[in-house]
Amino acid sequence: MTELTHTDFLDDPSIGELELEDRASLRRVAGLSTELADITEVEYRQLRLERVVLVGVWTEGTAAQSEASLAELARLAETAGSEVLEGLVQRRDKPDPATYIGSGKVRELFDIVVSTGADTVICDGELSPGQLRNLEQRLKVKVIDRTALILDIFAQHARSKEGKAQVELAQLQYLIPRLRGWGESLSRQAGGRAGGANGGVGLRGPGETKLETDRRRINKRVAKLRREIASMDAIRETKRGRRVANEVPSVAIVGYTNAGKSSLLNAITGAGVLVENALFATLDPTTRRSATPDGRTYTLTDTVGFVRHLPHQLVDAFRSTLDEAADADLLLHVVDGSDPAPEEQVNAVHEVLAEINQRRSGPLPPELIVINKADAADELSLVRLRHLLPDAVVVSARTGSGVSELVEAIAERLPRPEVTVEALVPYTRGELVARVHTDGEVLAEEHLPEGTRLCARVRPDLASALETYVVNGSPA
Repeated sequence: MTELTHTDFLDDPSIGELELEDRASLRRVAGLSTELADITEVEYRQLRLERVVLVGVWTEGTAAQSEASLAELARLAETAGSEVLEGLVQRRDKPDPATYIGSGKVRELFDIVVSTGADTVICDGELSPGQLRNLEQRLKVKVIDRTALILDIFAQHARSKEGKAQVELAQLQYLIPRLRGWGESLSRQAGGRAGGANGGVGLRGPGETKLETDRRRINKRVAKLRREIASMDAIRETKRGRRVANEVPSVAIVGYTNAGKSSLLNAITGAGVLVENALFATLDPTTRRSATPDGRTYTLTDTVGFVRHLPHQLVDAFRSTLDEAADADLLLHVVDGSDPAPEEQVNAVHEVLAEINQRRSGPLPPELIVINKADAADELSLVRLRHLLPDAVVVSARTGSGVSELVEAIAERLPRPEVTVEALVPYTRGELVARVHTDGEVLAEEHLPEGTRLCARVRPDLASALETYVVNGSPA
């Protein structure tokens, strides 16, 4: 198989290119902030990230790992459309239960926020509702955590109806425990017999506060979203069931965000899906058909990227999408060879896969590790990765280097048809010969006056269809 290059399948504008152009046509403009004066209202509107200060708590691991985590948080913030002004790390045994970094460091952080003119503080971890409230009261600016930041990026990048519903469900699940009231002026409770002097006409009865009203409406919306996603799951299951019925092997591309999964899908199949040097550029799974060098057909699915500490709300909301990986015949685990710490990426992906597999019975599919971006990695790093991952295939999706070797490795690991038949098929049954070429593995083929003589490995259902024309005994 000849190696593919980027230009082989992008001579004309593809869907991915058009989507990338559309995404780049509208960006947030710095300095046009419309922040609310009351910081307690931030949970009731969409996030607007502009000028941010990053804060992390280093509880375990090395200083380099802590700095790498904060650097990843900076890339996440920039992907969301913000400008990173400063990054701070606090060394502690565990995060402070009240303020995440401790009251003394909060005062220092307040001075930094004032001096830099930041309007948002992003914490490298998931904050409890109490920590969030305390930090906003003391810092006087909006405070969000890593989970809210990732949810905001997902909300920006979701395109399909299913993707938007999944992201909204995850956002609402995150929001419910963090709802806050707007004071007694919006209370609809009087208590007792209308609360005496505080009561009056229209205030009798149990009533409910604005906070309770919001929580009830959100719970109703969550229930509706779950029903919608369940109906979409049924459609996905139907398509997946059709592929299983046809015995078409499936390969799922998994890996850390921005490892080059979509680029690899394009390099193998020429799919033309969106490719962007940004975190979580792909949310909606894309399935394309491909073939092995010996002619066997299989499907290749590009899935959402993983990240360290991927929010549990997203894992739950994207359950049906992530199940595409768990139900595959082979996992193509893509690793960014140019990343400073690719081993941590591998571990993070394995953690998410283990979390997905907890809901299932049975082992995960076999895994083939692919070290991508070989053109951007230095030779010393590639040698070290080859030593750590001896069975991995090294490729560059951008240049096409190693793609043909990867296709051959996929073919070796895909399940093969288990029945070997030798048949003489008359020329009037050419559709059977076509099915053998499409769904089976042809070992030998000869054209005789009586018809086409085939020796092939096929599935049991196809072996039954060929039974009338079998020669030299029954199928093996």
